[in-house]
Amino acid sequence: MNAQDVAAYLQANPQFFEEHAELLATVQLTSPHSHRAVSLQERQMEILREKNKGLELRLADLVRHGHDNDRTQQRLHGWQLRLLAEVDSHALPYAVQDGLQQAFDVPAVALRLWGLAEPYQHMEVAQGIHDDVRLFADGLRAPYCGPNSGFEAAAWLERDDIASLAMVTLRAPAREAAAGPAFGLLVLGSPDARRFHEGMGTAYLTRIGEVAGAALARLRD
Repeated sequence: MNAQDVAAYLQANPQFFEEHAELLATVQLTSPHSHRAVSLQERQMEILREKNKGLELRLADLVRHGHDNDRTQQRLHGWQLRLLAEVDSHALPYAVQDGLQQAFDVPAVALRLWGLAEPYQHMEVAQGIHDDVRLFADGLRAPYCGPNSGFEAAAWLERDDIASLAMVTLRAPAREAAAGPAFGLLVLGSPDARRFHEGMGTAYLTRIGEVAGAALARLRD
């Protein structure tokens, strides 16, 4: 018999330890912590304590993430209230842009819009937008998070130290399942290369894009 055979036999015959209870007291194992000989019961207690410690760490991690999500939800809610309270359509793009920078402590935020109605075409957010950027935004079906690889839109941030970016396409709310054409691009940047990375979740960024798109849709032609 090998070790696997012994393990399989004990699993299939749990009554073995009931019939040979004396073994539980006589079997000696080496503790990985103290390197001393301990009984089988003591070793089982050590294993249970280790499992409990791991569960406690996981629970603490879940609680921490829950608190982080609550704070993010509160900040997102405050930003949405600011947009709802803004009655000046000309000030709305800057409420979107500056509100995000303040609420989420983002080092740099920029916004560009196109296809706007005539009263808004002179605004700064409607200037300097090339066709390549529009095509890029229209093809972006989910927020981009990752390194600043020389994207043209990164120049809107007017900083030379931007290492990571998040870019979110703005679309008008669609009444049907298909998404409407892009009419804007929101860019968030940071000198910290880890602030926006490829593996991060994008649920909040997607929601930000949806809210901003719905709020700014009134400026469209």
